[in-house]
Formats: sequence, structure tokens, C-alpha cells
Amino acid sequence: MTRFDHPDGVIRPAYTGRLATDPIPALRLPADSMDPSAAYRFIHDELMLDGSSRLNLATFVTTWMDPEAEKLMSETFDKNMIDKDEYPATASIEERCVNMVAALWNAPDLSPTDSSSATGVSTIGSSEAVMLAGLALKWRWRARRREAGADASRPNLVLGSNVQVVWEKFCRYFDVEPKYLPMDKGRYVITPEQVTAAVDENTIGVVAILGTTFTGELEPVAEISRALDDLAAGGGPDVPIHVDGASGGFVVPFLDPDLEWDFRLERVKSINASGHKYGLTYPGLGFVAWRTADDLPEDLVFRVNYLGGDMPTFTLNFSRPGNQVIGHYYNFLRLGHGGYTRIMEALRDTATRVGRHLADHPDFEVITDGTAIPVVSFMLHGDPGFSVFDISHELRARGWQVPAYTMPENATDVEVLRIVVREAFSADLGRLLCEAIDAVVSDLHKRVAGEQHPKKEHFAH
Repeated sequence: MTRFDHPDGVIRPAYTGRLATDPIPALRLPADSMDPSAAYRFIHDELMLDGSSRLNLATFVTTWMDPEAEKLMSETFDKNMIDKDEYPATASIEERCVNMVAALWNAPDLSPTDSSSATGVSTIGSSEAVMLAGLALKWRWRARRREAGADASRPNLVLGSNVQVVWEKFCRYFDVEPKYLPMDKGRYVITPEQVTAAVDENTIGVVAILGTTFTGELEPVAEISRALDDLAAGGGPDVPIHVDGASGGFVVPFLDPDLEWDFRLERVKSINASGHKYGLTYPGLGFVAWRTADDLPEDLVFRVNYLGGDMPTFTLNFSRPGNQVIGHYYNFLRLGHGGYTRIMEALRDTATRVGRHLADHPDFEVITDGTAIPVVSFMLHGDPGFSVFDISHELRARGWQVPAYTMPENATDVEVLRIVVREAFSADLGRLLCEAIDAVVSDLHKRVAGEQHPKKEHFAH
């Protein structure tokens, strides 16, 4: 395939003297400085080649915030989150956010006046939060094993094959054996029976997902917890649960507050969520909270004093900007519980409208209709002569980014399309998307019918 490259090693501006005409090195630092407006225009124009983030229905990541939030975030780009002595207001705001998140997830024994009563931290997305939660599980398991005089050299983690790749990274980076539970056609979440059959004395924890990446489904956390309770009561291993709420941790508390999946279940020891997904904050921000302080081993907390004060820190990274936490705190104050609820209800309404339209379409079978979290996943009926990948390709040509992919182990021949409905994706955009899908499918049918080959073949792109 021909590459659009820079054969002479330069990029040539196109403004013929209005801003700049001199060529710019593509892969090396320029020899001299350039006018700031020319540098801005040059980069701005190249970024026009990116797709529209608002029409990117593949991503869960927030693509719109209030202008006031953007202003606050732009004013705090330069604040180093780790420097709590120099920026005490930002550090205090982070503590407030952690307390609000822990309370949202029903952590026990929280005080409305004592910020130290919640145990948690903000992170760079759920990826870092997952690593921290996994390390806490491993450290607590290892301490229990050593206290019992047992071998602590072979930890394993029980999780579904539907987990996000960061869990695979955690297991590989920190020497934990992953015990993946397979999916089946028509079942894309793990079951209590699978979990109890897989855990053993070396299991550091079980991961349950609140809003899977593949379909947006909620795994049965309460049922898994009860099954593990019964197992432990019968003399089996006593295994904690971590809930990966990257997608659903800021949705379910508002749409289904009576559903027990969080710290109301004593076996749930830690929870993570992405503030930059349905927390409604620009990337990248995550949170991880522990049920109690005892669930976060003290050995994992470092104390640093070279920035001017004695500061406990539990993160994989060190320096990072404080503006994401500020943006999220703005959302908490601006929206409150009622505002988040109204937004999530509106997103669910748009998602379920799209889901109903697709369910009524003769070519599609809907897997999730947007009821649990605002995610719609669907597949083709039979073999119409084209695939979901063809639909995805044709939608992209119309400006819509709708991902197509295969399902996890044991269901890899199931091909799926997924639509993530986020804030600023209006009901009208949902209507236009449905019309685009209808038009694409109609065109593909005509293309298949017009083929002259005796044997129909899939379109290849």
C-alpha cells in the first residue's frame, strides 16, 4: 500500500506568504523558531484530517463539556497534581471528589465532614485505577498466605474473557496468572457458576464488570457475591471482588440506584470508574475507591517530602496535571445528583430509541438496547452477502464512526456493531444515525443483488 509520506523530509505550508512559505522538517526540530500564528495554523489544519469526535460512536470518552468547565481546565493545566503542598486547594478538591465518589458507591462509615474517612485516589483513567486495585488485591492475598504459612508464589485472578485489555496488562506486568472465563453465543457476561468453579486458594480476587466494553451489559455482581459467600461458608476460599465500573460506575447509581453491585455488598472491596467516560469529563481521569482503609495495604502507600511537605501517594505515575480533577469537580457541583440523573436518563432515552429502531429492522438482531447503560450493540441476521465490517466502513464514509468487531473467546464467530451514546449526542443525531444505517444497508443489498458472480462473496476493503 502506498504511504503518504515525506520523501524529501519536509512539510510544505500552503499559505503563499500570508503566514509562511518555508518548508518545515517533518521528523527533526526546525533550525529556527517560527511565528506562533503560523505554527498554530499549520497544526490546526493537519488536525482537520481527524474524524469528528462528536460523531465517534466507538469511544466512551467524553467529547463535550460546558464552556465554563473548559475555562477552569485551561486555567489549571499548569498545576502539578502531585505537588499538594504548593497547590493545597487542588489537593483538597481531589479529596472531595474521592469522598463524593466513595459515597456514590455506598462505602461504609463515611463522614460528611472528614475527608480522610474515604479511601481512594484519582488516576489517569481507569487503566491506572485497575493497576492499583489489582496490586491491592495481590498484596492482601500475599499477606494472608504468609500469615497462614502457605505458599504465595502463584497468584491468579479470575475474570471474563470480555475484560478490557488493561487487565491482561496487569496480569502480565505484575506476574499474576489470569484465569479467563469464556463467553458463549448469546451470553457475553460471566456467571456465578463459572466463578465458583474457577477460584482456588491462590485466587487474589474476582473481577466483575459493570458495563462491558463489548456490549455494555452489567455482570451479576450480587449473584457472584452470594455464590462466593456460600463457597466460603462451606470451607472454600474466601475471595474478594473488584468491580470494574469504567463504563457503568457513573451511570448505574443514577439510573438504577436500588441495584446492589457496590460497597453495599461486603465482598466488594474495590471499585474503579472512568471520570472521562460517563463521569462527563475530558480525558484522562479515573477513580479507584476501596471499601475501607484496611482494604488498601499500607505498604503500597509512599510518602514523599521533597516537594515541600510530607505527602502520602499511591499512584503508578507521579506528575500529572490537576485540571482533569478540577473539571470533574465542576461537574459534581454544576450537576449534582439530580443533574447527573437527568443526563443519564436522556442518554438512555436516546439509546433505547436507536435500539428500538434497530430491533424493528429486518436485517438486525439487537443484543443490548441501551437500557442498562446508554450502549446499543447489534448483529446481522444470517448472511445477507455483506458483513458488519462493511456496514461500519460505509458509515465511516458518511462521517459516522461505528465500530465493528468479533466477540470474545468461544463466540469469536459472532460479529457485532456497537453504538455508544454520550452527552451531546442528541435524539436528532440518533435519528440521523438510524437513517444513515438504513441507507447503508439498502445500498449494500442493492450492491449484492447487482453482482454478476454466480457465488456471492463478502465485500473486501
